[in-house]
Amino acid sequence: MQKQFIYFFILLFSCSILQAQKPKTPSSSQIYESIQKLNFLGSVLYVAAHPDDENTRLISYMSNHVKARTGYLSLTRGDGGQNLIGPEIRELLGVIRTQELLAARRIDGGEQFFTRANDFGYSKHPDETLAIWDKNEVLSDVVLAIRQFKPDIIINRFDHRRAGRTHGHHTASAMLSIEAFDLANDKFAYPNLLEDASVWQPKRLFYNTSWWRYGSREAFDKVDKSNMLSFDIGTYYPLKGLSNNEVASLASSQHLCQGFGRLSQRGSQEEYIELLKGDALTDSENIFAGIDTSWNRIKGGKVIGDILYEVENNFNFKNPSQHIPQLLEAYKLLQNIDDQHWKTQKSKELKSIIEMCASLYLEVSADTNWVTPNEKININIEVLNRSNLTINLVSLNNASDLNISKNIALKNNVKYDFKETVKISNDQNPTTPYWLSEKGTLGMYKVNNTKLIGLPETPRLYNIDFNLMINNVPLTITKPIIHRYSKPEKGELYKPFEVIPEASAKITEKVIILDNDKQRDITVIVKAGRDNLEGFAEVCHPNDWSVYPKNQKVNIKHKGEEQTLVFTVIPPKNESEGYIGPIVTINENLYTKELIEIDYDHIPFQTVLLPSESKIVRLNIKKKGENIGYIQGAGDVVPESLQQIGYNVLTIKPEDINAEMLSRFDAIVVGIRAYNILDELQFKQQQLFDFVKNGGNMIVQYNTSRGIKVDNLAPYDLKLSRDRVTNEHAKVRFLSPEHPILNYPNKITQKDFEGWTQERGLYFPNEWSNEFTSILSMNDKGETPKDGSLLVAKYGKGHYIYTGLSFFREFPEGVSGAYRLFANMLSIGKEDLKLEAKLND
Repeated sequence: MQKQFIYFFILLFSCSILQAQKPKTPSSSQIYESIQKLNFLGSVLYVAAHPDDENTRLISYMSNHVKARTGYLSLTRGDGGQNLIGPEIRELLGVIRTQELLAARRIDGGEQFFTRANDFGYSKHPDETLAIWDKNEVLSDVVLAIRQFKPDIIINRFDHRRAGRTHGHHTASAMLSIEAFDLANDKFAYPNLLEDASVWQPKRLFYNTSWWRYGSREAFDKVDKSNMLSFDIGTYYPLKGLSNNEVASLASSQHLCQGFGRLSQRGSQEEYIELLKGDALTDSENIFAGIDTSWNRIKGGKVIGDILYEVENNFNFKNPSQHIPQLLEAYKLLQNIDDQHWKTQKSKELKSIIEMCASLYLEVSADTNWVTPNEKININIEVLNRSNLTINLVSLNNASDLNISKNIALKNNVKYDFKETVKISNDQNPTTPYWLSEKGTLGMYKVNNTKLIGLPETPRLYNIDFNLMINNVPLTITKPIIHRYSKPEKGELYKPFEVIPEASAKITEKVIILDNDKQRDITVIVKAGRDNLEGFAEVCHPNDWSVYPKNQKVNIKHKGEEQTLVFTVIPPKNESEGYIGPIVTINENLYTKELIEIDYDHIPFQTVLLPSESKIVRLNIKKKGENIGYIQGAGDVVPESLQQIGYNVLTIKPEDINAEMLSRFDAIVVGIRAYNILDELQFKQQQLFDFVKNGGNMIVQYNTSRGIKVDNLAPYDLKLSRDRVTNEHAKVRFLSPEHPILNYPNKITQKDFEGWTQERGLYFPNEWSNEFTSILSMNDKGETPKDGSLLVAKYGKGHYIYTGLSFFREFPEGVSGAYRLFANMLSIGKEDLKLEAKLND
């Protein structure tokens, strides 16, 4: 029975995430837990650097066991990582990881916040991190988060004392938190922020330590823990039918793009935090010792607490609506409280509880999930009172054009549907992640509207206010407009309601490589955001390139439809590179952005507007061999990139690998982290080695050193490490300058390593057998040379190549040298065939 309940709970969470826009219909136990949290006036802010850094066990414990308002401040959105579920990287990956964090918070009960820091990739020292991030601006954002959230307790995920011994972002997040702990209460520090939040002094600052900080459990057992608190984060929640660590596992499993799907854990587990700053510990088990977390904390709060504690102590699980009169009385008293922070926060919580206890169902659904400015949309408003309370719907209104008097008594379990029309403002900006609206820098996102800084996503602008009278007490409940629809194979579905431009456009290829001066057709796709779209499209281009025709007519009858236009690009005679982009003109309005849709089941549907541009490169590149088999790993665009330079690329599934199939290819390329995520490869490795032995080439791109699925990564001894070179400008030394891979069919020079992005490479081997030849050497400043970035070994008649160079990042950026070097890797051994052909002649 317990297993069945847990399965149901997991299914319930999965459905709630898939339908993240669906109005809440909580159970009595969930209402009761909300009342428990309402009656706890204390807060905890957890601070780290990336979306996967948060300790969901501790966040869940503070939220669900302690009942504290709990937030997670992730300094970045994780843009610099890899994506295990799709091709999105950089900004789009940051959008996915933002939504995965929000999905995790919906499970563990926390709230989510960010700074403007951009995850630019791995950093080896906080000094480098803070120079690229703009320390002053990120510190300002941390101070703002503290002043707005007003935590009593701050917990750092990382140790500020370990500079240079872990990811620079990690240490930097802790260092900034340490500084902000004092600055948040200094009115002379960042006075410009005082318009949005008053000064605040947290009581204590902790570091979330563990045995791994000391190297082993044995070493940790010997550490003086008098300055630490510990918690059993395996506590069981009867109201949930789950233990805290099971809830935490469900939450962390939302990070699917990082491969965090995991088995749930249960049973007793100790979690430790070390006091760094603030009030001394007076209770070895109470993180809030000495802090009044009752309603007595605020002036005038006692009378409110008397009411709400009685509701909690005598909660009616069978009929929560019984408590509405008391809840309304507490709400009225709360409006007289002077403390604006607690008044705002607790009013929000109390209104939600009143809505839940009254079993109100309030929904606003548009007949489409997106519209354009100056358009009218039809909405369906559903109102349902599932209680015996006297509830009147007084009126409906929004911030712009809707203000409709209703004055309807809502009878028990009688559904009321209203059809209304809402007009979208003519100057309404499109819906898109606010931090992507302006071009930022390598380390910082640009946010012009300071009131948006820190928010996880762009606030919904189109909402409907339900103005109610409940037991003669006025109450306004606001609901966002959503789009509800169904599919036969999936049932009821929800999407966010978005505002998009009347026209958007994209060039189908993000990188266009031309290996000669022959003209080439490119495809521009124009999408209509409204009916009867008419205008014209053209392509902007570098001065030494030509595009024909100059423009083409756009004529699209229905919104949502696309028109495909073909332009001819004529390259210059010599090598050249630049950017091209579509421009669509509609009634003298110019549209240059691409509308990108992100659709995964575990997060809400996302629309993102980004500048539409493609890198175009006239490249002198030679290649040998034609047919490439690609084993897809953790998601990249390497196959499409190889097609750009003229290879025939076929993506193959590991289970389909056999000798006959492999014989069709000149080379097999293994995608990033394939040996970390594809279990089937352990059964196909010998066949791949045999392919090499018989004359094929095999290129294996980087894998992480942990979780390799095969016993032998290469036909000879090869050991991976965590060595990486994060400086994309690091000097590259040629260890084997005469080796064919640097000379045939393209002569590789230092110029080919110019313009690389984010890093040189990662997870290089640090041990290999004598059969391998090391081609390149590189290192970050102050480190020893790393010689394992590109290793080549002759095996039988073919060649095995292992590379940790970040081709998966360079190809999407159109880095010409990366293409030339990869072409040489694919062509290795073909120079012997060329010589043999000459001898035969």
